[in-house]
Amino acid sequence: MYVRGVDDNFEVMEELLTVITMHGQTTAQEIFRQLCDTIVDAGLPWKRFAGITTDGAPSMTGRRNGLVALVQRKLEEEGVEEAIALHCIIHQQALCSKCLTFDKSAYEDVLYFTEVRWLSRGNVLKRFFELRAEVKAFMEKNGMAVPVLSDPKWLMDLAFLVEITQELNVLNKKLQGMGQLVSAAYDNIRAFSTKLVLWKAQLSQTNLCHFPACKALMDVGTPFSGEKYADAIVKLQEEFDHRFADFKTHRATFQIFADPFSFDVQDASPVLQMELINLQCNSELKTKFREVSGKADKLGQFFRELPPTFPELSRMFKRTMCLFGSTYLCEKLFSTMNFNKSKYMSKLTDEHLQAILRVSMASSLKPNVAQLCERKRCQVSGSKE
Repeated sequence: MYVRGVDDNFEVMEELLTVITMHGQTTAQEIFRQLCDTIVDAGLPWKRFAGITTDGAPSMTGRRNGLVALVQRKLEEEGVEEAIALHCIIHQQALCSKCLTFDKSAYEDVLYFTEVRWLSRGNVLKRFFELRAEVKAFMEKNGMAVPVLSDPKWLMDLAFLVEITQELNVLNKKLQGMGQLVSAAYDNIRAFSTKLVLWKAQLSQTNLCHFPACKALMDVGTPFSGEKYADAIVKLQEEFDHRFADFKTHRATFQIFADPFSFDVQDASPVLQMELINLQCNSELKTKFREVSGKADKLGQFFRELPPTFPELSRMFKRTMCLFGSTYLCEKLFSTMNFNKSKYMSKLTDEHLQAILRVSMASSLKPNVAQLCERKRCQVSGSKE
């Protein structure tokens, strides 16, 4: 379980608290019990629970007895504000791409990590497309004809798929990485959705300025059906709109967090409106914000300088900084676990594995040297006469 916290000085602290090792069934009730035990063991108060991000599995998102529902009920019992529940933004993006139902190879999951960079699906298709003539010649030389490599319709579908998967691959890469704020991740999704609108209009007009692979085929006489591919873009657009509805619900919060000085006060929650007006009319704070704008690692500098007259805004900023937009860190943790828990290390206990994972994933932890030295300070006996 990863926890992102923000201290009173708005310093983001990321720490792997524990690896929840489960055997047998992983029901929502059992996951919830393990989560509660972990939070208690770590000494974390429920009032600091700001959000939960899942992969969308039924055991996580079940309306009545899913993990999210159990957590929300627990927070209600504790008299704490409801947590923001999000479906992993990377997982959503991968599911959206599956609506492109062309007769090509299917991808069952996201390729998060690889030793060879070009193995990402967008680049594989691009390499194959660029080498299609060589592949055709090689196969025919070995007595294995590949009719589809001479089929104009199939080749144009392949070219379109090359373009879209390449763009999806770029988006996927932008959504990954350590310390990414949820507002920045959602900005990348909104930018891609806007690109879809542009591409749909251009494809309908047979404008292929952003589709060089399709244009290369059309230039040599291959028929191109703009409406067909525009319809595919519409399907992708609808998937993005549907699957990122939970992020849209919190769009205003993310926008205020990203730039509180340009946000329309009338669109803000009533509890924030008066503070937001006072903030936007403070020239000194506006100047300081512009100096750190776009620098996620320095946002805390601005938030630290907020006077105590902005309690609700400070609270909202803290909760937003704590949110995770994806389960990237959990996927990375899982990859590390698979690497370490191999057949050559079959005697590793759960405790051993937890220690290994904590050390390998806790790159953001910084030792408190002063405290460590204080504990090891020599005990000096009385002075000699």
